[in-house]
Amino acid sequence: MMSNEALSQEPLRIIHCFRSPVGGIFRHVRDLVNTHHAQGHKIGILCDSSTGGEFEEKLFESIIDKLELGLIRMPIRRAITPGDLIAIHKVYKQIKSLQPDILHGHGAKGGAYVRVIGSFMRGSRSRVTRTYSPHGGSLHYDSSNIKGKAIFALERLLARMTDAIIFVSDHERLAYIDKVGLPISNSHLVYNGLNEEEFQPIATNENASDFLYIGMMRDLKGPDVFIDAFRKAEQHVGRPLHATMVGDGPNKQAYQEKIAQMGLSKRIVLHPAMNAREAFALAQSVVIPSRAEAMPYIVLETVAANKPIISTNVGGIPEILGADSDVMVPPGNVEKLAEKMTQSIQDKSWLASAQPDRNTFKKRFSVQAMAEDVLEIYHSSSNKVSEDRT
Repeated sequence: MMSNEALSQEPLRIIHCFRSPVGGIFRHVRDLVNTHHAQGHKIGILCDSSTGGEFEEKLFESIIDKLELGLIRMPIRRAITPGDLIAIHKVYKQIKSLQPDILHGHGAKGGAYVRVIGSFMRGSRSRVTRTYSPHGGSLHYDSSNIKGKAIFALERLLARMTDAIIFVSDHERLAYIDKVGLPISNSHLVYNGLNEEEFQPIATNENASDFLYIGMMRDLKGPDVFIDAFRKAEQHVGRPLHATMVGDGPNKQAYQEKIAQMGLSKRIVLHPAMNAREAFALAQSVVIPSRAEAMPYIVLETVAANKPIISTNVGGIPEILGADSDVMVPPGNVEKLAEKMTQSIQDKSWLASAQPDRNTFKKRFSVQAMAEDVLEIYHSSSNKVSEDRT
């Protein structure tokens, strides 16, 4: 048998699994792929084939040559259905043939897939390690209703098939403990991180709008709240304002219709998904109206780019902006959000002065530190699995 020290020096075969290649989870995986590939590890991805658009296809193109274990895309629905068992059965042999050392599932669906597939593989003497990162996922559900109770019962079952769990915020860790229970497997807190070039400030374009919404176009992220708060901010200020909304998603058409019905089509401009730093130049400040989050990259990217931000107080956002930050409001509260948006217009110095300290922020949220911590968890978990199998 190879010693633990020798095993830890061997290149790992890593497969990431997640549902939708849109938003923060895909960004997180790309960062891990880029860093770990540069260190000599072999990597593959399994994800949904029915979501994402032209922007996401370009992102896949940017990493495809680093996916030595391949890119597997297949339909993976958001809801739990009997089709998931069929999908797992279809992909099991393909994953097994790649002989992975690490299966890392991201989000509720990705986490379920790798733990079921990994457990089948373990039944045939594989030493694969089953790693799970919730990224919010199922933890957003209410534990008091029937659907939430069923989902958390499933999470408790899957916890017995988990070798390591990685939380991206302390809020997420506490939510897991509250709704699922104390982790049975080794658990770790690893913050999302940014690349060095992302800490360069972004200049604002001439004729930029007042506010930017950037993110998925779905109710969980609060675009509807943003639109309503924008209208109220106009009323408070007493003059027309302008906003830019950037992103794609299942409810985008509904938001376009809402904007038109409110007579705001000339003052709120919608764009498809684009690079965040490109979008930051389009507005004076960024508004994050989410109803729920884990550790959102868009907040990290906004602060790193030195763009003023107003946000809801959800998930790990207080761990980024500071627990007592004056720029945060309760989720879903249109009036409170409108008040902060109004204040940013009427007092130009307030919002800039309320942002977190950039030096402290930069030390805390680094891609290199994130990737190294995750790799250490892979190695330690893989070593433990190997010891347990001998």
